[in-house]
Amino acid sequence: MKIMIVDDEKDMLEGLKRILPYELKQCNVTVFSNPVSSLEYVRHNTMDLILMDVRMPEMDGIELLERVLQVDPGSTVIMMTAYGSIEIAVQAIKMGAYDFITKPFDIPDLVRNIKKGIERNSLIRENMCLKQQISQQSVFEDFVGQSQPMQRLYETIQSLAQTDYSVLIRGESGTGKELVARAIHGLSKRKHKPLVTINCPAIPEHLLESELFGHKKGSFTGALKDHKGLFIEADRSSLLLDEIADIPVSIQTKLLRALQEQEVRPLGSSKNIRVDVRILSTTNQDLEEKIREKSFREDLFYRLNVVTVSTPSLREIKEDIPLIVHHFNRQVASELGGEPKKLSGDVMEALSRRDWPGNVRELQNFIRRMVVFSSGPEINIDTLNAVDNKEHSKSPGSVVCLEYGPELYSDAKNRVINEFTESYVREVFSRTNGNISQAAKTAGLSRVALQKIVKRLDIDPDSYRP
Repeated sequence: MKIMIVDDEKDMLEGLKRILPYELKQCNVTVFSNPVSSLEYVRHNTMDLILMDVRMPEMDGIELLERVLQVDPGSTVIMMTAYGSIEIAVQAIKMGAYDFITKPFDIPDLVRNIKKGIERNSLIRENMCLKQQISQQSVFEDFVGQSQPMQRLYETIQSLAQTDYSVLIRGESGTGKELVARAIHGLSKRKHKPLVTINCPAIPEHLLESELFGHKKGSFTGALKDHKGLFIEADRSSLLLDEIADIPVSIQTKLLRALQEQEVRPLGSSKNIRVDVRILSTTNQDLEEKIREKSFREDLFYRLNVVTVSTPSLREIKEDIPLIVHHFNRQVASELGGEPKKLSGDVMEALSRRDWPGNVRELQNFIRRMVVFSSGPEINIDTLNAVDNKEHSKSPGSVVCLEYGPELYSDAKNRVINEFTESYVREVFSRTNGNISQAAKTAGLSRVALQKIVKRLDIDPDSYRP
């Protein structure tokens, strides 16, 4: 067991350092007469019990207790105090100290208190360990895969969760970048507040500044009340900037200033507001190329890219595809309120051979379609081929003839228009790599109009991004 004693009376320190190892088996005692040095020691070492005096120069015991518990909330602390300082000792217990003992004390009384404190510490540490294990299980429950790339990803997430560094999560569309961000936040010390997320391409440029930094009532037309903004909402939490590559250059400058200063100024306000926000950001684009094109600030890139996490594509983790398929098969069964389908061996082999350019999201949707079009309890190769044929045999403009005649003119017209619109938008996204702003410009539409079409037809621009 490891015990630390902090007291400015050096004779007492030396006496306790000699006596306690005789009274307590396998006891390692570390002593400090300087509270500042003891605090630094706690930052790098976990103690089973800390014994500290209330009255000390440089830093009194109350302040030291507060700082120790900030560094290690599981610390078990016993305060030592003179008779005249009982009120202070009671205050210390309210702040989180385990117990106090008054000076001068008998060694047997002190040893008894220390034993009880160490028993308490053991229970606290065990409870914290169990909570951490449960937390990790729940955080990783949406991840599937045991391949080496996935194991490295899990280890990276756990390591980064213990830091406050800005993290840039890079990977192809459909590889779970947002899941990684949520896992990093969920394992961090900020997990007690919810992760705040903004999809950067989904917010029009003229509203993005207000959405991020807030605004005061009357600061612009339509500002009918104060809006605190996502930075302030994420104070002491994490802010996920999803698809950061699409943020306009005009906003990049203000975002960089907010990250550098850890301050934001709402639109229409004359005062800056301090914030403590950890930044997580995602992209599936080549930011280095955008820097060369002058469409992304290099200094913002380095501010966001303190640490990089790369999510593997399905091509890199093909050995995990059977696990992922079974996971989605069970998930779809749950969505439909039925039993999971059996998958034949040739179906699993065919799924494992494919490249899946849309990655996990594409595979998930394909499994959904196979389950829907499978009439029996098993999905066989005929079902897979049928789904493939349906995807490649769409002919926009054809009139559906029902057994009692053709469909109504209005229905046929609406369907054909929707089919044309979907085909057109998908072609534009293919040419612009899913960039909504470029696609809107190419189509001669406003960004808002295109976003409404995308939402109505359930088109995912991310699946067109390289």
